Amino acid sequence: MKRAVLKLLLAAMLLAPVAAHAISDPSEMLANPKLEARAEALGRRLRCLVCQNESIEESSAGLAQDLRALVRRHIMRGESDKQIIAFLVARYGNFVRLDPPFDPATWLLWGSPVVAIVAGLGVVAFRVVRRVPPAAPAPLDQAERDRLARLLADNAGS
Repeated sequence: MKRAVLKLLLAAMLLAPVAAHAISDPSEMLANPKLEARAEALGRRLRCLVCQNESIEESSAGLAQDLRALVRRHIMRGESDKQIIAFLVARYGNFVRLDPPFDPATWLLWGSPVVAIVAGLGVVAFRVVRRVPPAAPAPLDQAERDRLARLLADNAGS
């Protein structure tokens, strides 16, 4: 029983989500733990422009390292998260945000899943409505009935 519990505990620890931090140089980190936590939270909302599918906190790219340092400098100056994001968006565009805002420039991005679902449902509905039940086969004429009887008799005799 103890072994099973230990195995489950080990599996849970291995499968538990672990925060990935690409900070390899401890000097990158801020001395104040609250400010460092704020910088990490903000960094997880910003896209690495090299990797494109990782935040700057997860990426080990040189540009991500520069952006992490830039975010920490702005935090040390006392700027708010909104001010820092506005600065980065002005410099790199909305692409730098992992969660882009809902505005006219991103309507297609946000609306495409809805459009895809509606189009899929439309195709399914069209196919269901258009489906014609198969017509009943025409009855056999006398020649076909005679031939069927001969085939069945031959088959029964074999």
